[in-house]
Amino acid sequence: MNHENQQNPFESPVLDAQVVSPPPTESDRTGGVIPYKNPSALVAYYLGIFSFLPIIGLFLAVPAFILGVLGLVARKRNPAVRGTVHAWIGIVLGGIFSLVWGGSILFIVLSLGAG
Repeated sequence: MNHENQQNPFESPVLDAQVVSPPPTESDRTGGVIPYKNPSALVAYYLGIFSFLPIIGLFLAVPAFILGVLGLVARKRNPAVRGTVHAWIGIVLGGIFSLVWGGSILFIVLSLGAG
């Protein structure tokens, strides 16, 4: 009996040659959550988050706003870099805390000058 021509019933069937796997894509170890290809947006996000801190908040908020805008520009030029949400968080928080801390400093200076 010739066993070479018989197929093993426990073997998985050979796939048709027309079945093609999707082309390999670039691996993203972070699952797309951290926009490491858009450092402006990423730094803007962290500066915006930490701009709530008193005294140094104004010095973090202004760059957060600027870097957020630069992050959006980078995203518009190359959609593969991602980071739109991080850039917007930097812009919003940077703008809010620039006004808060700038207004606080202005209020303090005016209060000291009036007395």
